[in-house]
Amino acid sequence: MPKKIFFVAVITALLVFQSLRGATAPESALIGRVSSTEEGPMEGVLVSAKKTGSTITVTVVSDAQGRYNFPAAKISPGEYSLSIRATGYELDNAGAAVVTAGKTAEIDLKLRKSSDLAAQLTNADWIASVPGSQQQKSTLLSCVGCHTIERIARSKYDTEGFMATLKRMSGYANQSTPIHPQLRLGERDTAMVGEEQTRVQRAQAEWLSTINLSASAIWAFPLKALPRPKGKATKVIITEYDMPRPTIEPHDVIVDADGTAWYSNFGEQTLGKLDPKTGKVTEYALPEPKKGSPTGSLSVRFDKEQNLWLGMMYQAGVAKFDRKTEQFQVWHVPAEFNKANTQINMTSPTSYAVDGKLWSQNNGFAGVHRIDLKSGKWETWDPFKENPRGHNIYDVIADSRNNGYFTDIGREHISKNDAKTGKLTLYQTPTMGSGPRRGMMDAQDRLWFGEYRGNKIGMFDTKGETFKEWALPTAWSNPYDVTVDKNDEAWTGSMLNDRITRLNSKTGEFTEYLLPKTTNVRRVFVDNSTTPVTFWVGSNHGASIIKLEPLE
Repeated sequence: MPKKIFFVAVITALLVFQSLRGATAPESALIGRVSSTEEGPMEGVLVSAKKTGSTITVTVVSDAQGRYNFPAAKISPGEYSLSIRATGYELDNAGAAVVTAGKTAEIDLKLRKSSDLAAQLTNADWIASVPGSQQQKSTLLSCVGCHTIERIARSKYDTEGFMATLKRMSGYANQSTPIHPQLRLGERDTAMVGEEQTRVQRAQAEWLSTINLSASAIWAFPLKALPRPKGKATKVIITEYDMPRPTIEPHDVIVDADGTAWYSNFGEQTLGKLDPKTGKVTEYALPEPKKGSPTGSLSVRFDKEQNLWLGMMYQAGVAKFDRKTEQFQVWHVPAEFNKANTQINMTSPTSYAVDGKLWSQNNGFAGVHRIDLKSGKWETWDPFKENPRGHNIYDVIADSRNNGYFTDIGREHISKNDAKTGKLTLYQTPTMGSGPRRGMMDAQDRLWFGEYRGNKIGMFDTKGETFKEWALPTAWSNPYDVTVDKNDEAWTGSMLNDRITRLNSKTGEFTEYLLPKTTNVRRVFVDNSTTPVTFWVGSNHGASIIKLEPLE
């Protein structure tokens, strides 16, 4: 064979070999099958892998044949600890794996029945399990903001013990947790007081003492659990990023155009950002103008330039963070409204460029504020001044013309504050007592919001002045917030059942994704720059940020 032909043949063979090697490079880094003696192959088991020394955990879900699959693009070579979530079960074999570059590791996971089912129940499971009326169970919706219902169920307080506990807990600020309690300096003007408060607390205390362990060593009712995910709900990859301290409460999480995640810290005076590629967290000290008052911020939202605006809660002001200069600017509430109970939770900066004014609100007395950013002047509306009891203005959201809309979680109202005339118009949701909580204004000026007490997703068409509601498929989901993606699909999360719900608003189809851990879901966010879209949320009591990527 001529040398030239031989040389060409060798080169061709090498190219073919390289091509074949690239084509057969494994797409999966870690695979296996999940099974148990009771069920055989198990669908809907969450399998989590955390690399030794890392702050990042990746989770996949087993399919109908019990198979799980970690893509090579999601976990790098190294040693991993494995864990699972499947209510009623726990790992029977060692949860460890070694991932090697260019190879697919295979580890089957055997599960056994759990020895402590109660420790695995969600808040929603507990509410479904305990005996009681709808009204009695609904009182627990005010408990989960600070702690789990399991703490109540495992307690041994009798009625008087609960009376003392309820009195003590009513003095805590709403950003309190068991590891970081903070006392509020003053009650809200809309709060119950005196004999009425005592009567309501005693009724609750009497009921709570019948569902805990005050009279027996075991519960007198069967424990119920929601079913595991199936079908479309298993087609997802979830990534969890640990925060550097357990006291960080990432209440709102939003993602900028560069892919950086920003979060408000509900219990501490910091603003944080997360690099999703490395897991690195950077914190910025937020001014503390009202020393001695509870610390923490609730909402964080972008303006058109993607600068960040925060509601400073008990620090009585709103703050702007310039991403370029990394400096804060603060607008303080006027002295006449700077009281012990002043609580500025929300801002709505998306349309302030229309007239130079920013909408905010005040939980201290169920009021709405509008700030002229140039002059610093604050305008105030007190819509429920004549009858404040039970009302609670929770969120404030501007439309494209910078009209301000607020939600009244205490009742069932959406209200419009006209930007030009100041006229206030109340609209009542179709569901009475729906408790509209938080939401967002879409590009069509439709206001989407969570009906926390109505267990529904709500939408108010601000142009047609009409409502539409979608009842969530699972009881005790109680959505805190709603956001809408580029496909007109609505997303929400639950403080009670650790599930993220996705609604196709055109067909009414729901998909519910289970999260790997107990997750106190608050603000929800969708990154529309990816296909499919990417969902983000903070674990407010778990000191982590969660990224959820649906696979279809």
